[in-house]
Amino acid sequence: MYSVEADNLRKHYGSNEALRGVSFHVGEGEIFGIIGPDGAGKTSIFRILTTLILPDGGEARVLGLDVVRDYHEIRNKVGYMPGRFSLYQDLSVEENIRFFATLFGTTLEENYDLVKDIYSYLEPFKKRKAGALSGGMKQKLALSCALIHKPDVLFLDEPTTGVDPVSRKEFWNMLTRLKQQGLSIVVSTPYMDEATLCDRIALIQKGRFLDTDTPSGIISKFTLPLLAVSGPQMPSLLRDIRRIPQVFSCFAFGDTHHVVMRTDGLSDEALTDTLSTALHAQGHSDFSIQRISPNIEDCYMYLDTLEEHS
Repeated sequence: MYSVEADNLRKHYGSNEALRGVSFHVGEGEIFGIIGPDGAGKTSIFRILTTLILPDGGEARVLGLDVVRDYHEIRNKVGYMPGRFSLYQDLSVEENIRFFATLFGTTLEENYDLVKDIYSYLEPFKKRKAGALSGGMKQKLALSCALIHKPDVLFLDEPTTGVDPVSRKEFWNMLTRLKQQGLSIVVSTPYMDEATLCDRIALIQKGRFLDTDTPSGIISKFTLPLLAVSGPQMPSLLRDIRRIPQVFSCFAFGDTHHVVMRTDGLSDEALTDTLSTALHAQGHSDFSIQRISPNIEDCYMYLDTLEEHS
C-alpha cells in the first residue's frame, strides 16, 4: 500500500483551473518533492491531501483512506506544516507545542523521543514567544508541532521559503533522519536545488505535472545540447540568442545564459560554431560558449517550454 495516492485530481477556483488532472503516489518511508513556482498548484494539492478542501474531480487516498469520506481518520494520522507560519505568535515555544500535543490527546513528554532532535534546538528558548523567533527557529517549532502526535505521513508546504541557507540545510538533515525512522514525507519547494534531496520529484506548472521521476532520472531524459553563453552585454545577448533559428530555448542563469540547441543532426562542435557565427553576425564579439551538463532547473525550463509549444 502506498502512503499517498492521487488519481486525476482537479480543482477550480472560479474560472481558474488550479489543478488539471494530477496523479502520483508516495511510497512508505519516501521523501516525495513537488517542485514548482508560486501559483503552480502545490498548495492546492496539500490542502486536498490534508482534507482542508475538497477536490472538484479525481480521487486521493492517504494511508488507504479516502480524503473525502475518511477525513476525520486522516487528520489523526498526518502532520501538516503550511507554507505560512500559522502557530500562535503570542504563546511561547513550549506553550505552542504543548497545546498541539493536547489537541491530539498526547503530551510532549510522551512523544519527546520523536521530536527531540528538532526540539533540542528550541529548548534554550522555550519561554520565548513564537512571534519573536527567527525564521529558522519558527520553522523548527512548526515542524515539532506537526510531529508531536506521531503522524505516519508528513506534509510540508514550502517549509524553507524565506529561511537562511544554514537553516535550510539543517532542516533537510532533519527530514533525512525522519525518513530513516520510516516516516513518509511529501514536501513542496520553489527551490530547484532542493529537488536532488528527494527520493522522487514531480515538476509542476500551471496545475499539471510536467514529469515525475527520480532527480537523476529526470536529468537523464535531457538529451539536447546545452550551452552556457556569457559576454559583456548580457541583456542584448539574451535577446539576440533567442532570435537564432537553431536555438530551442534560452534563459538567464546567474551570470550566464543557458541555451538549448536543436540538434538537426549536427555535432556539438558544429552547433557551437553555428551559435558563434550567428552571434558574430549580430554584432557580438567578446563572448564565450561552453557545453555544460543540465541540472533540475534546466530540465524544468525545457519541459515548461515544451508544454507551452504544445
